[in-house]
Amino acid sequence: MTPVELSRTVLCAVRRAVDEGELSVAVPRRAVVAPPGPGGCGDYATNIALQLARPAGLPPLRVAEILQRHLVRTDGVAEVVVTGPGFINISLQGAAGSAAANLTREILRAGAAYGHGDALAGQVVEVRIPYDVRAEVVADALVRIVGSQGGRVEVAHGEPVNLRPVPAPDDPALLGPDAARWALLHPAAHDRPRITADHLVQRESNPLFRVRYAHARTRALSRNAADLGFTPEPGHVEAEVEVETQAEARAEACAEAQAEVDACPQDDISRLLAVLADHPRVLARAAAHRTPDSLARQLVTVADAVLAVLPSVLPRGDEKPSAAHRARLALAEAAGAVLAGGLSLLGIDAPLHL
Repeated sequence: MTPVELSRTVLCAVRRAVDEGELSVAVPRRAVVAPPGPGGCGDYATNIALQLARPAGLPPLRVAEILQRHLVRTDGVAEVVVTGPGFINISLQGAAGSAAANLTREILRAGAAYGHGDALAGQVVEVRIPYDVRAEVVADALVRIVGSQGGRVEVAHGEPVNLRPVPAPDDPALLGPDAARWALLHPAAHDRPRITADHLVQRESNPLFRVRYAHARTRALSRNAADLGFTPEPGHVEAEVEVETQAEARAEACAEAQAEVDACPQDDISRLLAVLADHPRVLARAAAHRTPDSLARQLVTVADAVLAVLPSVLPRGDEKPSAAHRARLALAEAAGAVLAGGLSLLGIDAPLHL
């Protein structure tokens, strides 16, 4: 499919959404498709959802999700992933690989450095802070976050102060080094941090626990997969299912394959892919705006997205490992690498066991 044909395909998706009453807009005369930018994935991307959001009276992300459902049913389209505020990333059939496979390979190649770039190359950021423990921790994290984008932070104390986060009400050292750093970095600079034992509890209500638990679970799955004799391999994360079959002998196999797909809903996979693809943009923004809290919140989002997918990674019962299992394992390892890299930038340990 050529870019011109893909542009027509995007417009057909808009027209179908209008015909089915999902969008109330005039179908534009053209849709721009181009190679994905930073944070994108797949073969081509379009900003048509951002273009239609205002006339449709809907958020760009909602418009993108509507168009995504129509595009994935189009011949020649292998995969559609929504990233950022509503960019639609399209992988074509017969290309070097699906969007999921390409993104997974990119992350696994980069490891914990995924999302690092040169947006601030050659720039020196001067940070002047008061003598305060939270300011010290924030500045320390900024040194690594800005460094991940090629910049350099010079930290000094005294006036004129240009970085003054709201001080902690109590001594965070009682929480231990990792929980203390999280307690100081997770809230926005203008919010007062909570120095409470909530940061230590091992339950879902604790964002730090969810992030570290998700990372530990991805590592545990890799060990479990090795015990079962299969390794990660980026590819299509969905099991292939026959849509139509006339032979009754194949009905049972088709049902089993469909059950495997149902065990890992496409919405969960798409959500994880979108979050991972968006990570470079989030990290670059955290560096440019000196906001380590935005990176901390991104890690919570990644953790929640991967935890929804993890139950479908390993085969169940007598089920044999399939290509979809290997692809999901690779995707889980990629998410683990993103979590490990983000925690490292915040100066927090990413445990292998929890």
